Amino acid sequence: MLTAIKQRISFKFPGFAAAKPTVDEPLHDRLLLVLIGTLLLFGLMMVTSASMPEATRLTGNPMHFIWRQGFFVTVALMIMTVVMTIRIEVWSKMSLPIAVVALLMLIAVLFVGKTVNGAQRWIPLGIFNLQVAEVAKFALFVFLSGYLVRRNQEVREHWLGFFKAGLVFALFALLLLMQPDFGTVVVMLVTTAGMLFLAGARLVEFAVLIIAALVGVVALVAGSPYRLARVQNFLDPWQDPFGNGYQLTQSLMAYGRGDWFGEGLGNSIQKLDYLPEAHTDFIAAVVGEELGFIGIASLLCLQLGLALRALWIGHLALKQQQPFAGYWAYSIGIWFSFQTAVNIGASVGALPTKGLTLPLVSYGGSSLWVMSAAAAVLVRIDHERRVAQQEQAKPRRSRATKRNSDDE
Repeated sequence: MLTAIKQRISFKFPGFAAAKPTVDEPLHDRLLLVLIGTLLLFGLMMVTSASMPEATRLTGNPMHFIWRQGFFVTVALMIMTVVMTIRIEVWSKMSLPIAVVALLMLIAVLFVGKTVNGAQRWIPLGIFNLQVAEVAKFALFVFLSGYLVRRNQEVREHWLGFFKAGLVFALFALLLLMQPDFGTVVVMLVTTAGMLFLAGARLVEFAVLIIAALVGVVALVAGSPYRLARVQNFLDPWQDPFGNGYQLTQSLMAYGRGDWFGEGLGNSIQKLDYLPEAHTDFIAAVVGEELGFIGIASLLCLQLGLALRALWIGHLALKQQQPFAGYWAYSIGIWFSFQTAVNIGASVGALPTKGLTLPLVSYGGSSLWVMSAAAAVLVRIDHERRVAQQEQAKPRRSRATKRNSDDE
């Protein structure tokens, strides 16, 4: 009976089922490409809708952010094209140098970085500002994927393997907190813990990590007035709706106006200088207001589909004896899903405001480019797995054909 149920699930959901590819299977994951392309186009559409009032107020040109986002998306597509041509073996060999470069960039931004709203997170590069934290996330997950391959037995059997990975994370986290960028540290922590768990680390180390993380979070919040204010506003934003709770209350109003089917694309009221960061961190609120519950649910389904696809690709890569690719795909799936949860959770008041972008949707170059590169890595991982599986299938098919000829 269980076999029959699995076969039915495999038939209804071929993208996520444990189907056995044939020699004639496509060499690229079409569902994954559709998910990535849909999110990029959806993001461009919503940035167009959400940014025009802000652009008019700041520059007098309502198309200012639209043209910039169009440029960012074009460059993102170029980056994806290049990344999809790079063999995963090259990334594996370069994992340590990539991590070192990211650490040097995190150090450099503390001295030459541009400060915005009290945070020194961007390196000015002429036509755009590079947010180093986005590069750091990518670099850390590449390094940890290689580390889990090299030290897999040590991670599984000894606390030292877990501790070494935690030490690398702590180094990245320390430099990020000096900017400060607490949100990125939380994303890195959750993704690192998820990777170690999937690699087979023992539960006792996770208990220690969870306790240490909770103590660290409480200390960081209690020791920082602005973080403490954010938590207080999260608990009751209506106690100061025109002060510290202003952004969240305006976001909640946007969702409330959206109801089931929304006010219609372009008809948001909150984006008219009421909701700060309407086209960046709080773009989900504009989606909720203009497209309603149906729109925000559809967006969540797209993000969930991308995350599940990444986890499935990682699972298949591990089965194909490609551990580096498998762990890296796992990290991308956890990263995208958790950052989506934090972004939308903050906009609906379920989580404190963290200043994290919505993957492949929010306005901005750094986040879009890095996450597009990560999405392209998923395409490449799955491509190499399919090619390897087809190469293994060819000799079997040749032997079967020869046996049939002999029988005849």
